[in-house]
Amino acid sequence: MPRHLLGRLYLFAAVLSLDCLLVALIPHAVGLLGPLAPFGIVSYAVFLGLGYSRLERQIEELPFGFLLFGAHLVCIAANCARNEAALHGLGSVLDTVAAQFAARAVLLLGIALLALACIPLRSWIATIRATSPLWLFASLAGAAAWGLRHPFQSLWDATGNGLGRILQILTFNSVHSVLHFFISDVVVDADAFSIGTPRFAVFIAKECSGMEGLGLVLVFTIVWLSYYRKESRFPQALLLIPCALVTVWLLNVVRICGLILIGDAGAEEVAMVGFHSQAGWIAFTTVAFAFSMATRKLSWVRRPASNAADADVDLSFTEVGMGTEATEAVGQETGESPATRAYLVPFLAILAATFVSKAASGYFEWLYPLRFIAAAVGLWFFRAELRKLNWRFGWIAPLTGAAIFLVWITPALWMKAPSASPVGTALASLSMTARLTWIAFRVAAAALTVPIAEELAFRGYLARRLIHREFDAVPFSNLTILSIAVSSVIFGLLHGQHWMTGMLAGLAYAAVLKWRGRIGDAVVAHATSNLLLAAWVLLRGDWAQW
Repeated sequence: MPRHLLGRLYLFAAVLSLDCLLVALIPHAVGLLGPLAPFGIVSYAVFLGLGYSRLERQIEELPFGFLLFGAHLVCIAANCARNEAALHGLGSVLDTVAAQFAARAVLLLGIALLALACIPLRSWIATIRATSPLWLFASLAGAAAWGLRHPFQSLWDATGNGLGRILQILTFNSVHSVLHFFISDVVVDADAFSIGTPRFAVFIAKECSGMEGLGLVLVFTIVWLSYYRKESRFPQALLLIPCALVTVWLLNVVRICGLILIGDAGAEEVAMVGFHSQAGWIAFTTVAFAFSMATRKLSWVRRPASNAADADVDLSFTEVGMGTEATEAVGQETGESPATRAYLVPFLAILAATFVSKAASGYFEWLYPLRFIAAAVGLWFFRAELRKLNWRFGWIAPLTGAAIFLVWITPALWMKAPSASPVGTALASLSMTARLTWIAFRVAAAALTVPIAEELAFRGYLARRLIHREFDAVPFSNLTILSIAVSSVIFGLLHGQHWMTGMLAGLAYAAVLKWRGRIGDAVVAHATSNLLLAAWVLLRGDWAQW
């Protein structure tokens, strides 16, 4: 059980997420919170993300209200019982306006009780006062997420002359103009917004007008500049917002043109499956990264350090949670640990390579070796820093890995034949040399680079960074239940349809790491799971596991 403010805030979020998942499993629970859901999720996430450095400085231990938590469970159980009753013939009674209102009231009461169980009321009030105006910016971000959601959707769905329609026309004409530089026989149907070539054409819907990217970039830039307002020059910094919006829209035009050119070249599957789904996220990530770097590096946007010194002055929490005040100011933040890059760059290199390889692939990721190469380069570059870690391991590591492998393949054991997958078909169509080369890189990544990079990022960095800013000074044996749980949940969510097994795997790897206190045990456990899974895939032909 976490004892301090930051840990309790994460505990509140984790338990609330489980509650919502439990209630949402019943169809009649859908929409109970309505517009409060996007507002609350975004506000809370922004508050924790922007205020992490302040919140982690509260070191006063907080009591936990077990009676309030019990009352919270009663409210959740009441909602679950109400939903079960609706499924068994009482839906006409329980779906009335009054019943819906009562269900929402009980659910909100349960959330309030959970909040008070995790953090006493006086501590909530003190935290809001001490973090002002951070909570205001978080609320504004939540309001923006709530307010922009339906207008954007209505613009996409509108049949009139809304902004989405205008952008659709502008995007269509821009794509038409750009394509003329590369293709002479452009086929255009202006009424249907269809454009392409005799061999491949696409329909530019309002969803493809760039509205979603504009909305994401707008929210990102506003929140960023609001938080770093004291380090930025105004109104110069505001000029970066329209620059970012124009850039992401232009990249969307480039994306559509690239989609058409790739399809015209004969790679329709690559165009519609890989490139179409990945290029948009690549564009947003590029613009967001460029914007953040511009605000920190451009002298005409960034204030001199002497003028921005006040920006990083945070309040230190004393016994304000128990009725006293937070009055002590601290100096400028020292920043992240220098070791951060060594722990994160190899994993980020895999993500970047994944963007590229999937964008250039169809149902079969033929550029998968890029993942291995990118991670290997990142690990080699930071080899000096990584040598400081204890890479030894004991017998418990491979046993843990084998156990996770058995859990992973349990669903497959009940199937008479392996699940269909385009990977096996695609490999069968390759030459023997190409097939063996791809498999060799796939197995090498699974057994070497991926376990090391993911363990460094999730257990080496994230699980300890949730405990302290100087994460590399935290012994692995000091990992907390909260840090293990949060890092394991995020690790599992990155495994797509295998998210539940991924979470269990993350918990197992973190447990052996905490017990033995060596990164080598976690890496070997992870590598054992992946290697056994690779053997299962190759021997049984169960390509769906890859």
